[in-house]
Amino acid sequence: MAFDKILVLDDQIIIRKSLEAQLSSRGYSVTTAKTIAEAEVLLNQDQFDMMFLDFRLPDGKGTDLLEKIADLPNSPLTVIITGHGTIESAVNCIQLGAFDYVVKPWTLDQLNVIIKKAEAFSQLLKVNQYFSNQLQKNSEILGLSSTIRHLRQLIKKVAATEATVLITGENGTGKELVARELFRLSPRAKKPYIRVNCAAISENLIESEFFGHEKGAFTGAAQRREGRFELANNGTILLDEIGEIHPSLQVKLLRVLQEREFERVGGNKSIKINVRVIATTNRDLQKAVEKGEFREDLYYRLNVFPIFVPPLRERREDIELLADNFLQSHTRKHGIKLSGFSEPAMERLLDHNWPGNVRELENTIERSVILSESGQSVKEEALGLMPRKNFQRVSSPKSVPKDCALEDSSNGANGEEDFDLALLDDVPEFLSLDALEKEHIFRALGKTKGKRNQAASLLNISTRTLRNKLKQYRLEGAMPF
Repeated sequence: MAFDKILVLDDQIIIRKSLEAQLSSRGYSVTTAKTIAEAEVLLNQDQFDMMFLDFRLPDGKGTDLLEKIADLPNSPLTVIITGHGTIESAVNCIQLGAFDYVVKPWTLDQLNVIIKKAEAFSQLLKVNQYFSNQLQKNSEILGLSSTIRHLRQLIKKVAATEATVLITGENGTGKELVARELFRLSPRAKKPYIRVNCAAISENLIESEFFGHEKGAFTGAAQRREGRFELANNGTILLDEIGEIHPSLQVKLLRVLQEREFERVGGNKSIKINVRVIATTNRDLQKAVEKGEFREDLYYRLNVFPIFVPPLRERREDIELLADNFLQSHTRKHGIKLSGFSEPAMERLLDHNWPGNVRELENTIERSVILSESGQSVKEEALGLMPRKNFQRVSSPKSVPKDCALEDSSNGANGEEDFDLALLDDVPEFLSLDALEKEHIFRALGKTKGKRNQAASLLNISTRTLRNKLKQYRLEGAMPF
């Protein structure tokens, strides 16, 4: 229910009693007044969602009160009621801030239509105030990898249902993007979409954020406030980082998921809601359940339809597509024309392990756009990616042990000239041939500060051979980065 409290201001007792009975039968809390002075006292004491205001009153015109409350925060939506309606009067009332205008006597159907319109308008207004920019970002999930194609299929299939969805994955993988796509493709796409960052709200305030509070419920609660679940009524709510909510709130959240009702903090009236719930987490909730940090029954309520978003390192074939997309986006944003990525820059992007996932990639691309010269390509240096920990320049020793000398069978030359065996300084004495090769490759990359083309030239092998060697080391878990 978007509305709760309604104020009726009319000097005729039959009108007050009639409206009170009709509105109370619909479940609203109704307060009545017969003068502007009485109404002003009530408006200062409490917050009302809606007010029915008589045009002519013993101590003035209803429009006088309308003008006084027009600029107040959270002023009620006001419907002017009058027995002497004219077009000029109606236009004047609307210009002064009235939501609607009705002439006595009215029918019950007219009243129902007015309230329904007012509730829809009120909810839309509140949602826009909180999340006016919520869905401005592009919701398309980019990628050509099999994992992303499968992810898009899952999203499309479950979006059309009312199932609760639990989205898991590392930070920066795009869990919130998946949630927005679920909403965008759902039958509720034109209804409210409310996001709650459970990790960003303090333990003392999160219950109020979820369920709202009544005036005076706690210190600082100067007026009644609707919670995020109430704002999301008939729409979708995203519980971002659900694994971070305190155990004391988990049982209350479980009740909302089971019964679709709750009470505001400091209130005793149950509020029924109809919402679709989507949750995200970067935690392993099953392990959290085993440790007693997360309720098992709540976990199963949330995990009706699980969706896992893979990390970027497990879908490297999407890096180039994502990088190009981010480049186009940020060159437009910053007004810088660039011709793409240089080959070393793209190679560095493909080689990086991306612990921060897609979010780190986008931040890296935006930074490189700002640092690049207009009309040129993005250079490797502009990416600002730190060298990997073993890519350190090594000093050449004054002499190379004779037993370390190798011969390049391809040209018969001494390996000392082509491979710069000075890079093998401090190599342990009894390394296997494979281990010696691996160490030599890592040191060559260190000498060239991670530049594969230069390292391959130093090693007298092709870049493709070097790339295959590094891929093999990565699969073996032998990469030092």
